[in-house]
Parts: sequence; structure tokens; C-alpha cells
Amino acid sequence: MGGKLNDYKMVLIITLSSLLLASATIAESDGITGDKAEGDSDVAKNGCTCHSNNQIAPSDSVTLILDGAPFMWSEGTSYPLTIQLIGGPEITSGSNTGGFSMLVSAGTLEAGTGYESLVDNDGSEQTITHTSSGAKVSDRIWQVVWTAPSTGNGEVSFWLSGNSVDGNGAPMAPDAYNRLSFILHEGSDDGNTRMIFAGDGNIQAPAAESGHVDLHSMGAPFRAHWLGLLGFGAVISVVIFCGFFLRYGFSRHYSGRTSLLRLRMKHLQRGDQV
Repeated sequence: MGGKLNDYKMVLIITLSSLLLASATIAESDGITGDKAEGDSDVAKNGCTCHSNNQIAPSDSVTLILDGAPFMWSEGTSYPLTIQLIGGPEITSGSNTGGFSMLVSAGTLEAGTGYESLVDNDGSEQTITHTSSGAKVSDRIWQVVWTAPSTGNGEVSFWLSGNSVDGNGAPMAPDAYNRLSFILHEGSDDGNTRMIFAGDGNIQAPAAESGHVDLHSMGAPFRAHWLGLLGFGAVISVVIFCGFFLRYGFSRHYSGRTSLLRLRMKHLQRGDQV
């Protein structure tokens, strides 16, 4: 009986060890494109659940941003795109901070200028992901370039997934991910671009620079502030007007009275006045 119990314990230990080893190998610090999650056709489309403690749904606590997308694409045009993750665990300097996986249905993807060592294709020009160095960026920002395909491709689909991680090497909470997808239509590109994002949009504004005081923090509404400035300007204008009036208005009357007084003095001196 004791031997069978020991056998059961051994089987349990081996099973748990295998599960832990499998979960540890799922975390991909050198890129997450391709089939990295069981049952997913592509991580860019379905997200990477391995970094969220088996969390199936993406988390809106992480805002995933793609900036620079055109409204319509033209043949052979290259579009610089900026990928950014905001939210999730605090960034730890020198450790893995996050990553992304991107897939397009047509056209080609490549690293943006200065990001050649931070992002790379994963065996296909239509997929791109972070490298080992790219997982350690201090701002969770990556830049890629999408070059549009030839005329006649019509709609081009984009899929993007991003992980925000704490860098401790354990693929579990508070690590979280989010994803987005959209379609670009073929047409006349007017040069305008847009920002596309997934998340709750709860992005904290940057801290005020040292030495500057936010007007709203002083309790003065923005409208009242400008009304006060306009009132002050009106008072200054009135003071200036009164000064000019006193200087040039009364001085002419005074000059006329002085001339009349001089004329009377002359008449008195000549004895012309009885």
C-alpha cells in the first residue's frame, strides 16, 4: 500500500513539474509571433494568454496604441507606425518590460529607423515582433514600417497584440495583454494619419515640469482667468485714454486762455481800454 502511495506521489510531482516547465517556456522574451498559445491560430490575432495567469480575455488596464495609420493606402507607399503600451505593471529597468506581435494580410513589415535591433520579422515579411533587446525598452514603444501592396489588393487587415509584463520571468499576474484589429481600404492617400487604440483610454497625463503651477490646481477656472485678464486690459486702456485726454485736451484750452490774457495785458499797457 505504501509503495503505491509513493508511486502516486511521484507521478503527481512529475506532472506538476511538467506543467511548470511548460508554462515557463511559453513566455517569449525574444518574440511572440506564430503559434505561441494553445488553440490560437496566431498570437497577433488572439493575444498571448500565457502572461496573464491563464486570462482568456484581453485586459483594458493595458492601453495598446498604434499611431500613424493612414485613412486609405496607396500602392507601394511606406507608412511608419508607432506601437506603444501604456498601463500594466511598473517598468523595471534592465528587465523584460513587454512585447508585441503584429500581422498584416498584405504588404510587408520591417523595423523602423533606429529599431533594427529591437524588432524583427518572424520568418515572414507579414509578421513582426520584438527581439530580446526590444523586450527591455524603457518606454514600451516600438516603431515599424508597413509598405502597402500593389494595386488591386483592396482591404488590408491588421492584427496587433501587446503584453505588459513585470520582468520577473514568471508568466502570471500582474502581467496583462491587450489586442486590436482594423482594416485599411485601398484608395487615394491624402497624407493624413490617425491613432488607433484598444483599452479604457485611462491614460495618466505626464507630471508638470518643476517650477510650473497648474492654473486649475489654484482653484481658478480657465474662463474666469481669461475674463480677469480682459478686465485688467480694459482698465489699463481707460487709464491710457484718460492720460492722453488730459495731456492733449486741456492743454489746448489752456493755451487759448493764455493768449487772451496776453492780449488784454497789451491793451492795458497801451491804454486802449477805458
